[in-house]
Parts: sequence; C-alpha cells; structure tokens
Amino acid sequence: MGRVRVEDVGVSEGGHRFKPVLLGADTGVYAIARAFHEAYSVRSTVVSLAALGPVAHSDIVENVVVGAEARPEDLVSALLEVAGRHPETQLILMANTDWLIRFLVTHRPQLDPHYTIPVVDEDLLARVADKASFAEICEAAGVPTPRTVVQDFAGADEPGWTPAEVPFDYPVIAKAANSADYERLRFPGKRKVYQADSPEELGEVCAAVVAGGFRGRFVVQEMIPGDDTQVRSITCYVDTRGRVTLSCCAHVLLEEHTPSGLGNPAAMITGRWDEILDPAHALLQAADFRGYANFDVKVDPRTGAPAFLEVNPRIGRNNFYVTAAGVNPMRFLVRDVVDGEAVDPVVVERQILYSIVPLWMLGRYVLDPGLRATVRRLIRERRTANPLANPVERRWRRRLYVVGARLNHIRKFRKHYPKVTATGL
Repeated sequence: MGRVRVEDVGVSEGGHRFKPVLLGADTGVYAIARAFHEAYSVRSTVVSLAALGPVAHSDIVENVVVGAEARPEDLVSALLEVAGRHPETQLILMANTDWLIRFLVTHRPQLDPHYTIPVVDEDLLARVADKASFAEICEAAGVPTPRTVVQDFAGADEPGWTPAEVPFDYPVIAKAANSADYERLRFPGKRKVYQADSPEELGEVCAAVVAGGFRGRFVVQEMIPGDDTQVRSITCYVDTRGRVTLSCCAHVLLEEHTPSGLGNPAAMITGRWDEILDPAHALLQAADFRGYANFDVKVDPRTGAPAFLEVNPRIGRNNFYVTAAGVNPMRFLVRDVVDGEAVDPVVVERQILYSIVPLWMLGRYVLDPGLRATVRRLIRERRTANPLANPVERRWRRRLYVVGARLNHIRKFRKHYPKVTATGL
C-alpha cells in the first residue's frame, strides 16, 4: 500500500472547508475520526484528558492532551486554542460519552462562536438522556418499554429515607437514570448495570450506590429474559430540518461484561428491521430530536416484541458498524451542517459482521444455530469489520496496540463472562 492521503482540513461535497474536533479518546471517538478520514481524507483533532490506545500513535488523528486533572475550564481553554489555529475553517465539535455531551451543552455559550456543535439543547438533553424521562416519552409515544420504577437518592441522607417499592416481579435491572451523573464516580462494587433477584438484593445495591456518593436517580426495570443476542442497536441521524436522514440497525451477538462496560456491544450483525426502526423514528419525531441518536432495544423471546431501553443523544461507541455497512454517517452531518443541504433518507440494509473481539470467540458465545451459520458465512465472505484495525495506520506501535486490545478482550471475557448465561448478566 502506498502513502495514504491525510489532509489537515476537509472539503465538503459543496466545496466548503471544515475540520472535525473530537472530545474523548475511546474506540468510539477513533471510529468517528476514521469515518471522517474515509469520507474526506481529513485528520481529526482529538482533545482528551489522555491519549489512550485507540487514538494514540494514529496517522489520522492529531492529539491535544489536557491532562488527567484537567478542569472543565481547562477543556474550554484547549478548545478555544484549537479554534484559534483555524480561523478560516468551519470547526465541527463532537463528543461521544455522556459526561462530555453534558460538558458541550453546559459550555455551549463559550464554544458556539467558534464551533458548530451538533448536539441537542439543554432541555432536550435532560429529557432524553435521563432513562426515567425516556420511559415517560416512550409511554406518551406508544412505544413499548420495560415497566419502570424510579429510585431517587436525593434524600438518601435524611433520617428514615427508604427506597421506593417495586410493584412487579423480581429479578429486576437497576441502573443510573443519567449516566453522566454516575460514570465518573468510583466506589467498591460499582457496576454500570445491576441485577437484583430479590428486594433484599436491591436494597444492598441502593445502599452501595448511596455509600459511593451518588445522589441522582436510578431506574429499576423489569428484567426481559434472554442473553446478549436478544439486544438490538439502532443509530440514526436527524438533520436540522427534523428529518431522519440516516437509519441503521444491528443485531447484537455479544456485549462486554466488565463492570464498567456491561451492555456495550462487542459484536453485531447489521441489517434492516422496520419493526424497531418505525418506533425509533416515532420517538425521535415526538421528542423533536436533532443530531445523532443511538437506541438500545431488547426483544422479549417470549413474545417477539421489542422493548426500548434507552436512547443516547450521540452516535454511540460502536458507530463504526454504520460505516462498515457501506454508509458513512459523517457525510449526513457534513451535508447538513456544512453545506446546508437536505439529503434523501437512507436506511442501511447491507449485512456485515462488526466485532471488536477475536472472531473465533463468537463461536463460543453465539449459541443460536441460525446466527452461528450467519456469522460463519460473513467470516467466510470477509464481510467483517473492527474499527481499530484500520489498514491506513502504518506505525508499529499502533499495530501492536490493536493486537494487544484483542488479547485483552480474551482475558476480560475469561474473567467476567466465561460462559453464556440466560440473562447476559
């Protein structure tokens, strides 16, 4: 392979100069940078607390590191410094974790004069990013969601405070209503998602969360049975006119199972399923949503009915499954906010196998014969994709990281999820 073209500034379909500036340093951020590069040959500037493995030593990323102890005002200063280096270029500022989305919304008045920020406003963020409010939006729009009880820990320090009672059967799932309030806390036994098989176990979860310093809201939901293969992912883009111009679905095969990563898909097969796309579009229209959205859905194996679990007001950590299926999601954004053009809606139908874990592992965890056959066929046809395994990356340290990341997934699954369970937990 010859030298790959990498430009500091991209040029849109309409001939306008622009540059992506991304917050964060995880696999999802790298996938965004890769999509921008594949579409426009442009190098993204990544501003982060530390240049972690996914973005370190990359030929398509310029890293700006502010340090692990950086305060929000330090991030703002770094972004303003980056903006000052590109006075004649439209800068698109994106983030892909809940707390950084909240940072963008909070500091929008300082950043708006310098950046195009394709993120929902503060009121809408409060409604859709909160899982309790999301359940209310689903109910109003007639979209199925698990029965939910809200545990509010705001008064947990008051004498006599007790958790709310759960009016449906155990086991239940418990998780923070708003991940941005929760994800940066550190305490013993912390998990992204908890399973409680009895009121006593739920009480223990609540006590641990309160002791860990959390004073926000938790949602407690009825558990929908089924392992990881009952989960679906949907990624959409809603343009500035309110039209859903991009839709892509994926059937999850395997999720991550570390305490902090539980629920993040690790392997998926893309395809088109209108029975989940139609309610997703209805939710986006009902909420008057704009920008990227990523839905988590679980199909009840008893009834075949989907239940919408949450929507993330961002493109999602595993967004590369859209690019790998042949439709680059960054083109929809650039045509919209850089060129100001309306585009015809696209629903992705091409089937590809997306996986951040070694492909042989899927034979261990995918038990359904039909899915196993599809996995084998896609591997045989070489219709597979890993966002980190980018052929344009030439540095040996980068390639070594990708190999190490795959080996690390083997270690993590052996430790946290050695065999398939009926619930995926």
